[in-house]
Amino acid sequence: MLVALTGGTGFVGRHVAATLGARGHRVRVLARDPARARFLSEQPVEIVAGGLTDRAALDRLAGGADAIVHLVGIIVEQGAQTFAAVHVAGTQALLGAARQAGVRRFVHMSAVGARDEPGATPYHRTKGQAEQLVREAGFAHAIFRPSIINGPESAPIRLLARLHRWFPVVPVFGDGRFPTQPVWIDDVALAFALAAERPDTVGVFELGGPEVLTYEDFLLTIGRATGHSRPLIHVPLGLARATAGVFDWLGPSAPLTSDQLQMLVEGSATPANAIESVFGIRPVAFEEGLKRFL
Repeated sequence: MLVALTGGTGFVGRHVAATLGARGHRVRVLARDPARARFLSEQPVEIVAGGLTDRAALDRLAGGADAIVHLVGIIVEQGAQTFAAVHVAGTQALLGAARQAGVRRFVHMSAVGARDEPGATPYHRTKGQAEQLVREAGFAHAIFRPSIINGPESAPIRLLARLHRWFPVVPVFGDGRFPTQPVWIDDVALAFALAAERPDTVGVFELGGPEVLTYEDFLLTIGRATGHSRPLIHVPLGLARATAGVFDWLGPSAPLTSDQLQMLVEGSATPANAIESVFGIRPVAFEEGLKRFL
């Protein structure tokens, strides 16, 4: 079948595109900068130049597609690329193009903790609003809420690995007990491919790895995988929040923003983990995945 993909040049998208191609599907990718899609040249991938604000490009993307996999998202706002513009307006525009093209299946990337509630970060609120748009659109749909995704292109994990390699100590925020459940990128990509193939798999699905780790254990595991374990030093949460507030001024280059710190402290465990129970995928353990690329 023909699967149309947004976010295909990003971390998750390149793995989803490769998995779909390996399973015999034709893949069409929307790319604001087609040059960034050069790595897809080894696969039979069709590139549509344009973004989520370009209705003509969205119509070309959706035309004749059996399913759409929508992965586009941002973690820091920059200029016109706001959470509302990308997560909400972008999803709405893509749903409109999909409806006009008669697409039968819509698979959407959200996040653990997504909710349109007071007190949630703008990232989580707009992810929650986008989920609601998908649920109300009338498509056979699957919405995924993955935990922290582990893989070679993960910028946060690579940053933490560099801290272990080059710094004498590695900071832990607060007591470090907030839960994480990192999930291997190829497991996530396979879940997306299976969801595109199965029109009867409908609903919201959390995706996590096989173990729940505290943030402190998460850091210790990265240290072991690098072969350069460092002592951990606990930083009071108030000081961490003040530091993140300063980093907020750096925009996309900030190593940690206030919102990212809040989401980290909220935790990202997946009690309703569907990766094995629904999709039959035996997830790769966090440390095993790290050793594949660190």
